[in-house]
Amino acid sequence: MHHSMGKTVLSIRGRDFYINGTPVYAEIGGAGGAGTAGSSPSGHPSPLGLLMNSRFIQGVFDDKADPRRFDRFGRTFDPETNTDNLIAALPEWYKYGLRAITVGFQGGWPVFTTDVRTIDNNPFGTDGRQLDEAYAARMDRIIRAADSLGMVVIVNFLYWAQAHRLKDGRAVVAAIETASSFIKNGGYTNVIIDLANEYNIEYWNERYLIKSHESMQVLMDLVRRHTGGSIPVGCTGGGGIFNKLIAEASDVVLIHGNGLTRGRYYDLIRRILDTIPDKPVLCNEDSPCISRLEIAARTHTSWGHYDNFTKQEPPANFGINPGQDTFFARRMAKTVGIQLPELPLEEQFYLEGLEPDNVWQGQRWIRLSAEYPERIDHVNFYRNGELIYTSYDEPFLLFGQTTWIQKPWLVRPDDKEWLAEVVLSDADRTIIEKRVEVSGIA
Repeated sequence: MHHSMGKTVLSIRGRDFYINGTPVYAEIGGAGGAGTAGSSPSGHPSPLGLLMNSRFIQGVFDDKADPRRFDRFGRTFDPETNTDNLIAALPEWYKYGLRAITVGFQGGWPVFTTDVRTIDNNPFGTDGRQLDEAYAARMDRIIRAADSLGMVVIVNFLYWAQAHRLKDGRAVVAAIETASSFIKNGGYTNVIIDLANEYNIEYWNERYLIKSHESMQVLMDLVRRHTGGSIPVGCTGGGGIFNKLIAEASDVVLIHGNGLTRGRYYDLIRRILDTIPDKPVLCNEDSPCISRLEIAARTHTSWGHYDNFTKQEPPANFGINPGQDTFFARRMAKTVGIQLPELPLEEQFYLEGLEPDNVWQGQRWIRLSAEYPERIDHVNFYRNGELIYTSYDEPFLLFGQTTWIQKPWLVRPDDKEWLAEVVLSDADRTIIEKRVEVSGIA
C-alpha cells in the first residue's frame, strides 16, 4: 500500500461535504448558488455539499463456504471480476451525479435468495487480527478507482452475520483495529468509515460491544486513534433509528431509511436536524424509493439508493440497468443540477424482473419501476390477462412486504405475458401499460 495523498480529498464543514476544498457538486453548472444558503429554482436549498450515494455493499464479496452457489443469473461468480465490474461502472454513475458508494468488508445479505449465516465472507479471521490479502487488494482497488474519479467510498467494517465469526469481544475490537490500520496505511483521503451496519438490530444481541450505545462511542474513538483521526467515522442503526449518543460521537450522522413512508422519512430527518444541527446527515441505505431524493433536496441531507436485487445478490450487476437504476440516476442528476432531456411519458415506466437471466430456482422478483413514482396512484399486475395483485405504494413491488423486500413469483410453465397497468394520480387517471412476453420455463 502506498502512502500517497489522494486526488480526492474529502473534508466536512458544518453540514456540508467538500472535495478538494470545494463543496461537492460545485463543478456542475447551475447547481443553485453557494453553500447551503443558495437556493435552486425549485425553492429548495442548494444541493452543493451533499453526497448522493448508492449501496454497493458486495464490492469485495467472496464466500469461502460455497462460492459456486453464486454462479447464476447467466454469469459465473468470481470475486475479482465482481470488483472489476463495480469499478467499470463508476464513471457512468459519476456522470449522473453519484459521488459515493458504500462497500463492506463483510458484505451484506442477499435477502431474496440466501441464508446469510451460511456465507463465509469474513476477511478478519476468527481472532480479528488478519486481513485477507485478496480482500485488502480489492478494497484498495475500489478506493483508488473512486479517488481517481472524484468519488468517496463509505467503508463498512462490520456486518452482523460475519461478525459472529469473530470468536469474542476481543476479536471484534481486533477486527476494528485491523480495518482501521488498513485505512491508515492506504493513505486514503476519500473514505468515510461506517463502523457497524445497523448496530442496534436484534441480530447483534450476542455482540454487546456493538449493541451498546456507550461502547459504540468508545469504539468510534478507537477507530480515530488507529486511523490518525482525519477519516470521518459514523455508524448506522436500523431503518428509521436515530440515537443521539451515537450521532454525537459521529463525524457524519449515518442513517438508514428502510421501511419508512416519505412522510416518516421526512420526520426522521427533521428530528435529527433539530437534535444535531451542525453535522452532515447521510442516508446510505433506504430502498428503491427514489422519491426520497425530493426530501433529501428539501432538507439538505444526502440520500443513498438501495437496490437489493441487482446490487446485493452476487454476482452483483453494478451498472446502470434499465428501469430502477436508470430512473434513480436521472432523478439524482436532476436533484444535483445536471440537465437531462425529459423522457417521453411511455419511457418513464419499466416492468422489471422479467429479464431472461433474472430467475433463481424458478423464482422471479417483479416490480414496476418509475422515474416519478409519486405520480402513480396504483399499479395492477396481470399475468396472462388475469389480475394477480395491486400495489398502492412505492416502490410498486409485486407482493411487496416492506419498501425493500418482496415475495417472489413462482415461475409456471404457462406464464406467457405480464402486464403492469399503471394508473396515474392525475385528474384523468391516465393509464400507461407495460407488457412483457415471457416463456414460463425457468
